[in-house]
Amino acid sequence: MSDEKTPLSEGEIEAALASVPGWRREGDEITRSFGIRYHGGVAMIVHVADVERLISHHADIDLRWGRIRFGITTHDAGHRLTAADFDLARRIDAIAAAHLAEPLDD
Repeated sequence: MSDEKTPLSEGEIEAALASVPGWRREGDEITRSFGIRYHGGVAMIVHVADVERLISHHADIDLRWGRIRFGITTHDAGHRLTAADFDLARRIDAIAAAHLAEPLDD
């Protein structure tokens, strides 16, 4: 793979997915949901957004009462999965832990 935003092969995606337990593949996106109180979810979104701004890579975020869902794909790689997606997933996991968000099995 030449850079973080080059689309991954199926084999590379499988290996990368194994490195981020709890994340699921849904087509050309990886997703994960966490249980968190609404206002805690807002704070978590701000924390994630600060990191996303620094790395120039962003997740789709859906905040509901008691639940937050992240969906990650690389839009500027044609909505394909790249190494940048899995890097962001690991960062989100660390932020979720810091905010005491509970991983959910969808």
